[in-house]
Amino acid sequence: MANVADVDGRRPQHGQRDHPTVLRRRGHVHSQDKREIGANAVWSLSTCKQGFGIEQLRDKNKDTYWQSDGPQPHLINVQFPKKTTILELVLYADYKADESYTPSKISIRAGTHFHDLREIQCVDLEEPNGWITFPLRDNGEPLRANILQVAILLNHQNGRDTHLRQMCVIGPLLPPLPQLPRFETVEFSQYSCLR
Repeated sequence: MANVADVDGRRPQHGQRDHPTVLRRRGHVHSQDKREIGANAVWSLSTCKQGFGIEQLRDKNKDTYWQSDGPQPHLINVQFPKKTTILELVLYADYKADESYTPSKISIRAGTHFHDLREIQCVDLEEPNGWITFPLRDNGEPLRANILQVAILLNHQNGRDTHLRQMCVIGPLLPPLPQLPRFETVEFSQYSCLR
């Protein structure tokens, strides 16, 4: 893409030009009824190398990445303060750059707390390169959960640690608040302030 300014006038940083939220604001994604809800959650990782943590996983720059540091499975936990509708999970992986660090088997789990997590999807990835979208449904309905967990079970070429370049959690766009009528009569204005 050419140097296109974002709708708010800022230019996307290098590596974030095709991030799902940037594309959605520019109108390149056809669905106008979705939004990124990951900022409403608390994120945690099972392990990470110093300088390759949550900030890099969420910085909208596909040149940075989270790198795990320990035995598999590698976990990403996304905890919402209340039960939240989750429509999609979007990941960015780059097999060409990461090779044996690239995930090959991912389990997506959801629940109300860590003790009742259940698997929603288990996906095998074949040398992924780019954005991967996982629609999340629970018995045909949009998924509602307090916790979303991504477990990386295997890497390509039996790699131990993993690289994941970006992760977004997509939920429904909230309807706008209805416009309240203006109360300007004398009867209403006498109650407009408290003493």
